Amino acid sequence: MSTLVLVGSQWGDEGKGKVTDVLAEHADVVVRYQGGANAGHTVVAGGRTYKLHLVPSGIVHGKTCVIGNGVVLDPEHFLHEVEYLRGCGLDVDRIHVSDAAHVIFPYHKTLDELEEERRGEGRIGTTRRGIGPAYMDKVARAGIRVGDLLRPETLRRKLEANLEQVNHLIEKVYGRPGFELDALLEQYVEFGRRLRPFVTDTAVLINRAIDRGEHVLFEGAQGTMLDLDHGTYPYVTSSYPTAGGACLGSGVGPTRIDRVVGVAKAYTSRVGDGPFPTELRDATGDWIREKGHEYGTTTGRPRRCGWLDTVILRHSVLVSGLSGLALNHLDTLTGLRPLKIAVAYEVDGEHRETLPRQLDELAAARPIYEELPGWDEPIGDVRAFDDLPAGARQYVQRIEAWTGVPVVMISVGPSREQTFLRFEPFGGRRAE
Repeated sequence: MSTLVLVGSQWGDEGKGKVTDVLAEHADVVVRYQGGANAGHTVVAGGRTYKLHLVPSGIVHGKTCVIGNGVVLDPEHFLHEVEYLRGCGLDVDRIHVSDAAHVIFPYHKTLDELEEERRGEGRIGTTRRGIGPAYMDKVARAGIRVGDLLRPETLRRKLEANLEQVNHLIEKVYGRPGFELDALLEQYVEFGRRLRPFVTDTAVLINRAIDRGEHVLFEGAQGTMLDLDHGTYPYVTSSYPTAGGACLGSGVGPTRIDRVVGVAKAYTSRVGDGPFPTELRDATGDWIREKGHEYGTTTGRPRRCGWLDTVILRHSVLVSGLSGLALNHLDTLTGLRPLKIAVAYEVDGEHRETLPRQLDELAAARPIYEELPGWDEPIGDVRAFDDLPAGARQYVQRIEAWTGVPVVMISVGPSREQTFLRFEPFGGRRAE
């Protein structure tokens, strides 16, 4: 086996950056395949905390890092992140950006903000980073790609055509000032000049690495419940965080994917609006939020918190073909007794063990819980499953029973060292 896809199994913010960081030690290439700077990864390694948004966290390991064609790139943010990483003493020459990735412009951010304001109480809860409008341009075949930034005349022609439509919308519909062509052109030609050393055909780079037998780790942003097709639409992101998105966003065929691991917290959280069946709007939810430090890396917004929901996890297993789960924040639940796991829903008097597709049904769903005793013993120093307290082992085993897949990795604290594997990432399951 040489390829592994890592996906979020809930509403994002599951700790994929940390899991990627741990698994990157076993990889040669780490690929980010969708999303934009709306995704935040926090990695704690060697006593230092790294906050990343675009560059895969494998950079902390000195691995080859790829931003694939499925990502929408904010050049200013990317270049700022490169300088931040360079200042941390990391090798940024190993970063590669797809020439086919679409570019976020200031007008995308403006449109994002204006549209959210227009929705009022019906807002989606975007990060207002221009992600959605950039993907809209991509689908409308009006997008500008990274490769275009390296060709000033091509960029001018495309930017001029886009601004004609964009400025009309901003000025006539929203009553705001539009954007000036020459100023944007000058700024983005300069971005292109600075981006040039990083830009390549990353589909060729990744496939050649696989041909050589190198281990390739694909890293998704956000989570399954934010997937454009398989999430809680319309309260979703604008791309495909599920495993299928790895193929679309990197140029690697599905026959080349060997294993898919889903990342989940030991409870559930989400940022933004939309239905959340197990949400706790009480002191228990506040307790989880504070102990789990549940505030967005990108936005700083407090996350909504609730009990673990295995209906959602089974949905992730289904749509991404998960072969295992990486369980984060198990330590957060220490001392919280009893614990609850949602195992099914009641929807209009009907018992449901699969995720309702209709938003109103999900909003009306009442969780059916299994109660577990929990544990009080600190687990931050535990490095093997058998050394966990009995209540923690039982909790993990019930997750495995309800999802039908093994928990292959467990995190008992924020640092890299507080994570232990129960399998070989690019091989078989590890004996305990």
